[in-house]
Amino acid sequence: MRSILVNADRRPGMDARLDTALSIARANGGHVTLLVDTPVVRYVAMDPMGGSYVASDALKQALADDDAAAGKLEERLSREDVPFDIVRSEAEPVEALAKAARLADLVIVSRSGGLAGDLALSSRTPVLALADKTALPTPLGSACIAWDGGDESACALRHALPLLAGCPSIQVITVAEKPGGFPPTEALRYLSRHGIKADLDELPRRGSTEETIDVAVARTGAELLVMGAYGKSRMREYLFGGVTRYFLDKQDGPALLLAH
Repeated sequence: MRSILVNADRRPGMDARLDTALSIARANGGHVTLLVDTPVVRYVAMDPMGGSYVASDALKQALADDDAAAGKLEERLSREDVPFDIVRSEAEPVEALAKAARLADLVIVSRSGGLAGDLALSSRTPVLALADKTALPTPLGSACIAWDGGDESACALRHALPLLAGCPSIQVITVAEKPGGFPPTEALRYLSRHGIKADLDELPRRGSTEETIDVAVARTGAELLVMGAYGKSRMREYLFGGVTRYFLDKQDGPALLLAH
């Protein structure tokens, strides 16, 4: 992972995002790009007759505040040992991040920002979603992989390889609930081909699937949970819940590596 994109807004969690990006970049000889976004459309109002009104003073202030934030980030990063650049956008955050991530290896956001799920669906780049106060250590000490044999979990596993390399404790967690898909032993075999050892934890479902996985992950003390994003449809998860929504709604626990 040598091209790392960070959502650089002024919300909580920025320090954890930046520290994580720098750590991954150092470990891989990588480059960090910070995206500072000012969504202009939020300052445009439409009237009933079809006209538009721009809150120009508020927009100017938002642009000035983001310029100042970008300046502080540049000042900090100039003292680090990692190459970087700072880019600006005026689109909505998910659109801006998805566009900037086209040639990135990883996008880092905070779970509390509410962007991770939409971004995982909008971008082909894996999304690392962090708790506000917890940076992801490099190298990892412990990780879990949520495996259901589907395309999404396989995609997430492939993308996670650089983060998993050298991790001494990896659990592949699967919940026995549906036939079909690649068996979890295939995930172990795939990891072994890349020199990564993992153990299999096959669990009977107790309560919901997400609750079963959550208990197993907590037991390991994992710092990272690798999982496919929205194996069910987004609407079905919104209406009835699901694994992706459950873990994105949690504001604590391990970092999430998501891919769809």
